[in-house]
Amino acid sequence: INMKKQAVLSLSGGMDSSTVLLYLLGKGYQVTALSFDYGQKHNVELERASELIEYLDKAGYPVKYQRITLQGLVGLLDSNLVKGGDDVPEGHYEEDNMKDTVVPNRNKIFSSIIQAVALSIAQVRGCDVDIAMGIHAGDHAIYPDCRQEFRDADYEAFKEGNWDADKVKYVTPYLYGDKFGILEDGLFWCEKLGLDFDEVYKRTHTSYKPIKHYDRPETNAYEWYSDYKSASSVERIEAFIKLGRPDPTKYADETGPINYKVAETYVKQLLENYEK
Repeated sequence: INMKKQAVLSLSGGMDSSTVLLYLLGKGYQVTALSFDYGQKHNVELERASELIEYLDKAGYPVKYQRITLQGLVGLLDSNLVKGGDDVPEGHYEEDNMKDTVVPNRNKIFSSIIQAVALSIAQVRGCDVDIAMGIHAGDHAIYPDCRQEFRDADYEAFKEGNWDADKVKYVTPYLYGDKFGILEDGLFWCEKLGLDFDEVYKRTHTSYKPIKHYDRPETNAYEWYSDYKSASSVERIEAFIKLGRPDPTKYADETGPINYKVAETYVKQLLENYEK
């Protein structure tokens, strides 16, 4: 029997949860990673999650991975992030319009499924299981379901509703950190695990407004690029600027693919104006 520590991770395909995956592997966990397709406009993140799992597997770090489809919710959720919703706003997360990117009860929905899987593993294996999430302090103001208060209340409800629920605990290593701290830790774990930092992070997607660009229109072949003006992208690029490394993700705007320096310059200017 594999006696490795067990963890169940909510893996969005973004850089936060992908870094938590590195953290768990570095800490010696056997990981079950779950991604959710709930009709998000940026569902290219699910492709990136699969690519990262494949890359890690080839590097000698196998992860049990499952994509869970919640497509029946698409027409029922009111959020700019879901297909059919209004355009995703641009700007910085500090601005009030970013509340339009909230998906009603999203983390509660995900959490319930992850708890069920974690408890099932605990019961089958007769061991404790940790639930891991990439929530961080930068999310707290906009997303109430990323706060510790919600996490605690949700965990209490889980314990009330299930036998042996105390076998399941939470691991949220970045709850009080920010995007830069997460990326810095990602660099540390890449070095520790012998992984290529750029290869890992180009297999993550953060943009809420991905841009579909037809690289070869004659064959209808296209690729998804990140935008650099929506808040999620701004926050990511800001972290890479602080780290002093270029972001290996490909960026584009309405003109087509762009050099990363264009995105970096835009974000630096935005942050300067914002600080004024």
